[in-house]
Amino acid sequence: MASSLLCSETQSRVSSVLNRDVKQYGKKYMFDCNEETCWNSDQGECQWVSLEFPDSVRVSELKVQFQGGFSAKTCRLEGCLKDKDFTVLSHFYPEDNNSLQSFPIQEAPVVDKVKIMFENSADFFGRIIVYSLDILGEKAS
Repeated sequence: MASSLLCSETQSRVSSVLNRDVKQYGKKYMFDCNEETCWNSDQGECQWVSLEFPDSVRVSELKVQFQGGFSAKTCRLEGCLKDKDFTVLSHFYPEDNNSLQSFPIQEAPVVDKVKIMFENSADFFGRIIVYSLDILGEKAS
């Protein structure tokens, strides 16, 4: 059964943080289970979040909660093994609202890293605001 692949050893990176204010809008707030906090990207064309897992995994679902008006209209999930190039695993199309949205990933290969590309924002300046992000799946055996 699929469960969250995020753990204390999962390394995360983001494309940007609003005004470089990581204390208020940093990446850690996507994973803190607090509905009052969020990651807020700076403006720009294509924002992204990358996650590197301590063990190889098979992703089966992505869950994300945006702030309405600051969501991505189209997204791309990419994945790769260590020291390899990213390949596209799935495209998904979130709604522009505040709900927790879930996107199943069909037949994903085993990966060590994933990158979520927020290709175009509902915001005129390209900002993305994420309150919650989770990747579900299982460790590869």
